[in-house]
Amino acid sequence: MSVETIEKRSTSRKLAPRYRVLLHNDDHNSMEYVVQVLITTVPSLTQPQAVSIMMEAHTNGLALVITCAQEHAEFYCETLKNHGLSSTIEPDE
Repeated sequence: MSVETIEKRSTSRKLAPRYRVLLHNDDHNSMEYVVQVLITTVPSLTQPQAVSIMMEAHTNGLALVITCAQEHAEFYCETLKNHGLSSTIEPDE
């Protein structure tokens, strides 16, 4: 008589890494334009949130727009750049 051990594989899923979309201050675009681009690029942002992000970038030189999956972060970053804004992404640690 033999005893067999059946190995059960882990079913836990690893969460996809998240990325931060950063807006950099620039002296080329009006504050109103930056707010409008933020609202149209990131649909989940409200106008007060977009104003707050714009003011933080204006005051501190850099502001966090959103933290999301890498594919979305790349899309948001590229869309902001296509509208003449300075943006980068970085891993959320």
